[in-house]
Amino acid sequence: MSVDLTSTSGRTILAFKAGRAFRRAGTNFVDASPTKGAIILTNEDGLIHFMWKDRTTGEVGEDLILFPGDAKLEKVQQSSWGRTYVLKFESSDQKHFFWLQDSSTRRDEEFVTNLNRTLADPNIIAIWDMRNVYPASEASTSAAGTSTTQPSTIQPIVPATSDSTLAGTTPEQLAQLRGIVSSMTGFASEDELWLTDVLSSQNLLPLFQSHPELLPALFPLLPPELIPSSDATPQQVVEILQRTTNSPPFRSAVGQLDRALRTGALGEFVRSLGLPESAATGVGAFLAAIAEQARQEGGVEERMEED
Repeated sequence: MSVDLTSTSGRTILAFKAGRAFRRAGTNFVDASPTKGAIILTNEDGLIHFMWKDRTTGEVGEDLILFPGDAKLEKVQQSSWGRTYVLKFESSDQKHFFWLQDSSTRRDEEFVTNLNRTLADPNIIAIWDMRNVYPASEASTSAAGTSTTQPSTIQPIVPATSDSTLAGTTPEQLAQLRGIVSSMTGFASEDELWLTDVLSSQNLLPLFQSHPELLPALFPLLPPELIPSSDATPQQVVEILQRTTNSPPFRSAVGQLDRALRTGALGEFVRSLGLPESAATGVGAFLAAIAEQARQEGGVEERMEED
């Protein structure tokens, strides 16, 4: 018996039946898993979630947060039956394989085309052929929605909450962090400004060392296995953060955010951070908005002290 796939904490953009496939160890062969599933695309706080969900158990097997223009679902040309696809990324060599499970191939191209259009620009409206949407024999073709209560395997490192205060972090710590970021924006022009340069280990390590009191504010953003123990020394904490910022996943995530900011398609995301929509028009605009936010919050704190 299939579970209900209609519940979701975000806005469902599209969904269709698909299973997963896995590369055979040591070969270029891909084996399709018989598990019934669905690929579901949702928009949550301006971020696109690409999910695969088991249609029998309701378990979320994959939940990837994708930035505009970074991923594309392509047909595997070597597939003998033509329904195997691979999700590829511009920012990394990762590949996720899927196979379409609808009993008819009628809508394969339509589903994949609309998915790729949305991955390129989350603001587009999917175009559906009504002759395909409501054929009498295929009334229940599309799966829809999903629950995000299951743990996610997230591609890039992004804030896990849209609240202004992270768990265990004081407003004063966040204000200091914003001030630190705002001090790192001294570049000559937008053309020379790259987020991968600003958030480099060379820039971040001195900040970690000079502001040890702010390190706990970063812990909620780390993978659970990297969160330092309560008895870790400040030097051990700095070493953990240094390894994190030097790691390929972190560098890949920063590169994704850099490219996404240049597309201008992250308006809803920056608004969830308390920034104006203009912050989504480029890397320079994004950092300038953070600097302005830090300046304004600093001014508020000064006025409170004067009172």
